[in-house]
Amino acid sequence: EVQLVESGGGLVQPGGSLRLSCAASGFTVNSYAMSWVRQAPGKGLEWVSSKSAFGLTTYADSVKGRFTISRDNAKNTLYLQMNSLKPEDTAVYYCAKSPGRSFAGEYEYRGQGTQVTVSS
Repeated sequence: EVQLVESGGGLVQPGGSLRLSCAASGFTVNSYAMSWVRQAPGKGLEWVSSKSAFGLTTYADSVKGRFTISRDNAKNTLYLQMNSLKPEDTAVYYCAKSPGRSFAGEYEYRGQGTQVTVSS
């Protein structure tokens, strides 16, 4: 059974940092494309970043240079390091598994999410 469990969210001041974790089970994170997506209050799902099984990383323009996606194969965990956080980064963050090794805009499974609030 595929499971994705996010953690690491919280309340942080503008300019601060957080690291989100996504513990995966039922598959290996380095065999599929994995992504982080977010949903702000009253808005739709927004893609944030992806890492393919081949190691290629991509980022939304809104987070490029501030966020870093990575994975620990030994722990079977996906991470999102978020620096220089802005109030507009406030959202529920989800990790998502794609059905293939490359990211093509499809999500097969998604976790329950972790809340990130950026506010002074």
